[in-house]
Amino acid sequence: MVLRLLILCVVLFIIELYAYQALRTLVKSKWILLAYQIISALLLVFIVYSFTKFDRSIGQTSQTMRTLGLLLLIYIPKIILTLLLFGEDIYRISVGTINHFVKFNDSIDFLPSRRKFVSQIGLGLAAVPFFSLIYGITIGKYNYKVIKQQIFFPDLPDAFDGFTITQISDVHSGSFDNPEKINYAIDLVNEQNSDMILFTGDIVNTDAKEMHPWLDTFNRIKEHKYGKFSVLGNHDYGEYVTWPSDAAKEENFQAIKNLYGRIGFKLMLNENTFIEKGSDKIALVGVENWGVKFKKAGDLHKASQGLSKEEFKILMSHDPSHWDAEINKHPKDFHLTLSGHTHGLQFGIEIPGFFKWSPAQYVYEQWAGLYEKTGKYIYVNRGFGFHAYPGRVGIMPEITVIELKKGKNVA
Repeated sequence: MVLRLLILCVVLFIIELYAYQALRTLVKSKWILLAYQIISALLLVFIVYSFTKFDRSIGQTSQTMRTLGLLLLIYIPKIILTLLLFGEDIYRISVGTINHFVKFNDSIDFLPSRRKFVSQIGLGLAAVPFFSLIYGITIGKYNYKVIKQQIFFPDLPDAFDGFTITQISDVHSGSFDNPEKINYAIDLVNEQNSDMILFTGDIVNTDAKEMHPWLDTFNRIKEHKYGKFSVLGNHDYGEYVTWPSDAAKEENFQAIKNLYGRIGFKLMLNENTFIEKGSDKIALVGVENWGVKFKKAGDLHKASQGLSKEEFKILMSHDPSHWDAEINKHPKDFHLTLSGHTHGLQFGIEIPGFFKWSPAQYVYEQWAGLYEKTGKYIYVNRGFGFHAYPGRVGIMPEITVIELKKGKNVA
């Protein structure tokens, strides 16, 4: 623990040193430089103090989210400056070494002076994440996008050709701070007029009470002709805080499960049901959370009991890592899996139809949008809410509308 703290202090010192060097190259006023040092020190003390006050019996609060947002806002730009100026230092040392050992020119200083334009480029690059993170906190976290996706299946029952499903995921109601924006999002959900709505988990961050101020808001989600169904996400088990007793934890878990019913959703706990339209039907399967690195409460065998391999099946499973680990290996063939969980890390670059990147892709092979393997599909919703970092940059909150189509995918 002491060694980790020491390493962290050394890293922070190096980052602060390089950031100061970049500013000093461009700014000559001693008063401005002194003000920068004082403000940087005060912000660092505030961040450290805030994190030391984290109460694991309560979990994430608006204060901890603001602190994390401030941490990212300050240090991501400084890390960019550090990397650029460190690269310049490697260049300066290389040039100095050549001058000293090859040219034997004693009149030249060993290290060339730091170049002003490098600091200018560094500050320009650092400004991009700085202003992006501000945008994410102030606007991006509620910049809801309705994403529509057609998926073709050769064996889709005829009556379900054109059947529409609205998917929401990862509400994280404990993070909300703007009723007007949430009501706007619910209006967007209702405007889709889908046949069915599915909610793929994480109604809260930890405590069932987080959802209480928003029950009336989410009860505005209208009835859908073919139902409203949901499953649990990893945060719904209340495992990220310290509870006073096992009984208190279990009481909270039962209350969280009840929340889904209180907003009109049928919570599916490792079970299945049939959705009937005309003379045709499809199976809807819902499993509890199952993740490679998270809680493994999902039971595919139990959830698919009574179903045949040939029946068309839609599976709700919160964590997309379940898809490769178990779902695609299961003998009953799940045609379409709907997941969430990743949030697209709430940070990335996305140009629809052309380019998509987020650090989330280095952790999850399927992290946002539609993926296909051997004729089976998974759609990963980018999340309705936000968690930890109180914002979204590039990866916007999502309401998904999936249209099932009979036939072969033409893409």
